Amino acid sequence: MRIPADLAETLAVVLDEGSLDAAARRLHVTPSAVSQRIKSLEEQVGRVLLVRTKPVRPTEAAHAVVRYARQLALLEHDARAELGAEDGARISVPLAVNADSLATWFLPPLARLAERHPVVFDLHRDDQDFTAGLLESGTVMGAVTSRAAPVAGCRVSPLGVLRYEAVATPAFVARWLPGGVDAAALAEAPLIDFDRRDDLQRQWLAAWGVDPSRPPRHYIPASHDFATAARLGLGWALLPRLQWERAVAAGELVLLGGPAVDVPLHWQQWNLRSPLLDAIAEAIVTEGRRVLAA
Repeated sequence: MRIPADLAETLAVVLDEGSLDAAARRLHVTPSAVSQRIKSLEEQVGRVLLVRTKPVRPTEAAHAVVRYARQLALLEHDARAELGAEDGARISVPLAVNADSLATWFLPPLARLAERHPVVFDLHRDDQDFTAGLLESGTVMGAVTSRAAPVAGCRVSPLGVLRYEAVATPAFVARWLPGGVDAAALAEAPLIDFDRRDDLQRQWLAAWGVDPSRPPRHYIPASHDFATAARLGLGWALLPRLQWERAVAAGELVLLGGPAVDVPLHWQQWNLRSPLLDAIAEAIVTEGRRVLAA
């Protein structure tokens, strides 16, 4: 069995764009031609690769083919760069990152890389506990993840610890925690969660002996807006030092005390020798180790 490179690329583009019509526009062919390519690929590998929903979804069998397509594109880019035949073309590199890293330290190394290399980045944001799954599926080439064990076919480098501490505005403390931070007050004080998978506030409450389901909560699923909501006094929240340090120094927020919640982060990427991928890893790992707690 052979996997034609052009057909594998078509599958990856369809999944990136979310539909056959959008993929056809990007590939400058008709939607019928895209459909025929996918059908031909499925016949050659003997598996269904695409669930034709809106947006389209990959089957489990598609993951290996998409990984193959992205690796071929990366190797072709490296070869063209070595031959001096890039012709101004830029390769798109998909990466996965958690929201708080994206909002605090992750973008500067990418900006420096984009100045030196013909690359654009396609960032996928997800919780650090789930970004490794995007590596497994072939959706991304590298990921910031809480997973220390390497994903199959990947290598891993520790970045450091994203340390979260509980903060609130002075006015919030005066209203909801006037007698100090204790279990009874925390059971009634509103808090802010990122989304329904965010368990940081739950961990902190449990350390105080509070039933995490008791307090009223706001859900604000964007890192910058999450921090803004805390500064506006909507509730208390756990923020990384990179987001609360200036606000605490300015008196806009106060630390509530209690145990910090540490989230160890790692960089995982394909175990593929590529000058570009190696440069990306070096920049991200260096920055992560510079700004994150040891």
